[in-house]
Amino acid sequence: MPDHPSDISRTSPRRARAGGRRRKRGERRPRRTALIVSAWVLAAAAVLGGAGFGYLYFQLNGNLSSVDIDAKLGGDRPDDADDGSQDVLVLGSDSRSGANGAYGADEGAARADTAMVVHVDKGRTSASVVSIPRDTLVERPACTSDTTGDPVAAERRAMFNTAYEVGGPACAVKTVESMSGIRMDHYVEVDFDGFTRLIDELGGVEITTASAIHDANSRLDLEPGTHTLDGKQSLGLVRTRESVGDGSDLGRIQLQQAFVKALMRQTKDVGLFSSPKKLYGLADSATRAVTTDAGLASVSRLTAFANGLKGLDAADVRMVTLPVEYDPADPNRVLPQEKAARQVWAALRNDRPVPASATEDSAGDKGDAGNILR
Repeated sequence: MPDHPSDISRTSPRRARAGGRRRKRGERRPRRTALIVSAWVLAAAAVLGGAGFGYLYFQLNGNLSSVDIDAKLGGDRPDDADDGSQDVLVLGSDSRSGANGAYGADEGAARADTAMVVHVDKGRTSASVVSIPRDTLVERPACTSDTTGDPVAAERRAMFNTAYEVGGPACAVKTVESMSGIRMDHYVEVDFDGFTRLIDELGGVEITTASAIHDANSRLDLEPGTHTLDGKQSLGLVRTRESVGDGSDLGRIQLQQAFVKALMRQTKDVGLFSSPKKLYGLADSATRAVTTDAGLASVSRLTAFANGLKGLDAADVRMVTLPVEYDPADPNRVLPQEKAARQVWAALRNDRPVPASATEDSAGDKGDAGNILR
């Protein structure tokens, strides 16, 4: 899905919203996607039935990429809750390197344009997912560049997604931990190419649209009704913004969350055990698709992680967006609603569901983009 002339910025009133900033004529709009296969779905799809992969163990292990978050961050982190719950930072990278070059020119840097904190309760019976809008202004802590090793100064009012750009996965984790006061047990990152391949190996994802979606930028044309989307179409769907909701990234997040629910339901019904070939193809694609923290960087560890999550259904997962409001100084950015955000993070820290009252006044909880998928 190479860049297309329709990806050049077009100004409209809706672009004054978060994530839709006006750009100078001719400036390339960063192609962004919600590579949001949730951590447990991705892990389960990769290694479901792990013992049956014994003879392929070393090959699949060789597919995995990892980063040692613990070594990079040291001891200056929130305490580990150690209550059996799990907190995972799931990022979608917009890197154009390698196979991802098909989605645009490699400009030498990548940002985390999708971020979800996944909290799985200690009983493994439910989960809460908190999406963090990429344009949220945060206090980014001091980090270390993962490419040069140079220190990166702390910054006030930094866009959230710049943490990954300036310091890589460890800086993204450090920023989330600073915002939330919650130690991330694991880290999972997915890129463009991995997302499309994973969906194709699944045989596509079936979704039902309540209204038409026509988006020239994402090259997606769907009439109301039921559709089975392949990898590229799914990528287009989770990139769609202008034709759904209020046209902002906050509306796009609602659509992404609905897609994750559809993906979870389909992964449960894909029938992996009946087709070893399909199971291997999916495991091969999934292990190539992800970068994890060192604690998940083997098939056996992913298997153990997935086995603890495979009982979760879409109905067991509550998805919310971090409570935000538009920045009075810059309508292209959003600010966390401090009191409500504290409620969200406190719920996760205390292994409780996020209260509905925490998000009811959030700009991210308004609009009907999430109702487009049924």
